[in-house]
Amino acid sequence: MEGKQTIMRRSALAAVAAIGSVSLLLAGCSKADDNKENGNKSAGANAATKGVVNASTQKGGTVTYEYSDVPDSFDPGNTYYAYMYNLSRLYARPLMTFKPGAGEEGNTLVPDLAASAGVPSDGGKTWTYKLRSGLKYQDGTAITSKDVKYAVERSNFARDVLSLGPNYFQQFLEGGDKYKGPYKDKSAEGLKSIETPDDTTIVFKLNRAFQEFDYLVATPQTAPVPQAKDTGIDYVKSIVSSGSYQFQSYEEGKQAVLVRNKNWDAATDPLRKQYPDKIVVKLKVNAETIDQDVQAGDAIDLGGTGVQAATQAKVVNDAALKANTDNTYGGRLVYMAINTQVAPFDNVACRKAVEYAIDKVSVQTAEGGPIRGDIATTVLPPDIPGYQKADVYATTGNKGDVAKAKEQLKACGKSTITTNISARSDRQQEIDAATAIIASLKKVGINATLKQYPSGKYFTDYAGVPTFDKKQNIGLHMMQWGADWPGGYGFLQQILHGDAIGASGNTNISYLDDKQVNEMLETAIATQDEAKRNSQYAEIDKRTMDLAALVPLTYFKVLLYRPANYTNLVSTAAFSGQYDYLNIGTTKK
Repeated sequence: MEGKQTIMRRSALAAVAAIGSVSLLLAGCSKADDNKENGNKSAGANAATKGVVNASTQKGGTVTYEYSDVPDSFDPGNTYYAYMYNLSRLYARPLMTFKPGAGEEGNTLVPDLAASAGVPSDGGKTWTYKLRSGLKYQDGTAITSKDVKYAVERSNFARDVLSLGPNYFQQFLEGGDKYKGPYKDKSAEGLKSIETPDDTTIVFKLNRAFQEFDYLVATPQTAPVPQAKDTGIDYVKSIVSSGSYQFQSYEEGKQAVLVRNKNWDAATDPLRKQYPDKIVVKLKVNAETIDQDVQAGDAIDLGGTGVQAATQAKVVNDAALKANTDNTYGGRLVYMAINTQVAPFDNVACRKAVEYAIDKVSVQTAEGGPIRGDIATTVLPPDIPGYQKADVYATTGNKGDVAKAKEQLKACGKSTITTNISARSDRQQEIDAATAIIASLKKVGINATLKQYPSGKYFTDYAGVPTFDKKQNIGLHMMQWGADWPGGYGFLQQILHGDAIGASGNTNISYLDDKQVNEMLETAIATQDEAKRNSQYAEIDKRTMDLAALVPLTYFKVLLYRPANYTNLVSTAAFSGQYDYLNIGTTKK
């Protein structure tokens, strides 16, 4: 999931901090009752990666989130950013989800709508779930297994209407390649490979074994949607809540306000606590303003990508301010996708020229230095199972190699290349990184021009649309990706598999459709032995780098500032190091 997240993606998300969390400083936790008027006592740097900071059961007040752009969508079936996966759980309960826990504890998969984890049969090709009893929507009507079935059908098979989420179900469910979705299919039966023998049972029949299916049903695409209330792309304006909060108002591109769902029952939900009276999400807020509000204790950065460069310099050089930060890996890779379908990058030698040309130290510096990420040389980050240290395009000091780059240019029959590189207009660090890349490429005769697009439309209208990229000669795309779940398949599939490519909304923006990579991914996810599965992911990583489909830049690290007036803050691996949004409260009235 893209950071998209990511994710999960993120995205996402499409949004895993195992190595990062164990290497961080150990610090204790504080209680909300210890707060003073000027904010909480510092729990210490990285405290939220180890436990709950400002733990409290206090109810009331308003929790405010701020974001510099707009999300892809609040619709749980049409989103792929990690921060939206995180936030959506407040109003949309999937079958499974991640435990609200700090660091690696946040990777623990737990039942949500489901009463227990899935029961596999037929070697992992059939998965059965039973829903908890007493589940209700915000209007008091019962949630049934048919609503979960419908949610999966609308989110994965009506791709001409809802194209923003991942398409795993479409790829893996029997008949998924032929089913056209509920907006075109008017039959009562729907997709035959999702069975609902009664109102509390749902059975998924797959076309091949999928050993990590519990992770797949943890996406918000399994959050129930009553068919009678679905209005397609406009459902975002009237989402029916299955969670602890419901929408009071929604102003597109401006703000969303959530209030307590009166028909939410704690007896059916061991995860949520319903602490604040109100949750406000403010959109299109200036990034510097967000930093100021977070430091004042008045807001949480919804995107969870960390403080801006100016704020970073301020907080890391002030011991008191730094004590209120959390710095961790987030299971994410910052990279540049090389579009394998845009000439001349359809020639692998031209792609290899790009690999050798880039001074990764200059990119790391542009992103904010080592505190924002270690220099990357593989597709899989070190905190994702399957990672193996390697460097196919090694250069001295990671500063690029002009001679080798020009040698590859010559091999692809070019002395110069003219192309464009895309980046998200509201992500200054991404723009700065792209600018550093442009300078590196120019030294070898590759002349790239920066094209900026808003993150809310980056995948739907621009970088994720193959026809647009070809027409605009965009051969290079700035990208950040986080694992859809803590596993090699959850990281690799949506950015490398040919089946993930569609007419729009793509996250495989290298547009890689390599038969060997596709087959290796399918073999891996069907392999029951976890150690063997992880070794297969490492081989997929190597194959991808041999194909020069993308340029790993940094293994992303996030630097979050903890807002003093908010309670129950945990930096969680499950959502790329973001704070877990499920039970955040406030001491402010």
